Amino acid sequence: MSLRPPPRLFVLLASRAHVGLVIRRGPSAWTQLTLWDTDSDRFTPGAWLHGRIFAEKCDLSPDGRLFVYAAYQGGHLGSSTTDSWTAVSRPPWLHALALWPMGTTYGGGGRFVGDRRLVLRGADAAHPDHPARGLEVVPGVADLHHSTQEVEGAEWSGRDHRNRLVFTRGGKLFARTGLDDVLLADFAEASPNPEDRKSTRLNSSH
Repeated sequence: MSLRPPPRLFVLLASRAHVGLVIRRGPSAWTQLTLWDTDSDRFTPGAWLHGRIFAEKCDLSPDGRLFVYAAYQGGHLGSSTTDSWTAVSRPPWLHALALWPMGTTYGGGGRFVGDRRLVLRGADAAHPDHPARGLEVVPGVADLHHSTQEVEGAEWSGRDHRNRLVFTRGGKLFARTGLDDVLLADFAEASPNPEDRKSTRLNSSH
């Protein structure tokens, strides 16, 4: 039995596609993405990042094909992308299709207002090696994502595309049906493999 603390899970759900993204924090300073087909409850493990993704600041495009995220990875402050950045990728991967250096964890991330239109939170010019081609950045307010707090003691809860009450607790994702809690996925024992530990900031595990 593992003695390490379970990872913390946060879930994003696309508004027009049956796509979810589970953002796992842990072990230690690692973050992993997992794509969730909410129709079939199939899960596709994706990128690991040796750093932090601020899940509440992130978002999926309405069609579920793009992911905007705010990330931090220490020790790279002097690089052109800095130690903190906002980027758009194809979930469940982190390769930056577009990237905005931030240099701070204040702000960052954004919200999609269309499949290829988004509002950014405090970002300035895109990195010259990662311009925002095919994306339209528009002014507006990028609200944070939050748990619905429908389940006592859960880290995150919300309603999936089938209107099921779904929630995370102890590194696991559950669906509540009637009086029963059904385990959908257990993320507690996964850990980065040696190849994942070679991940860079802009191209993790893919």
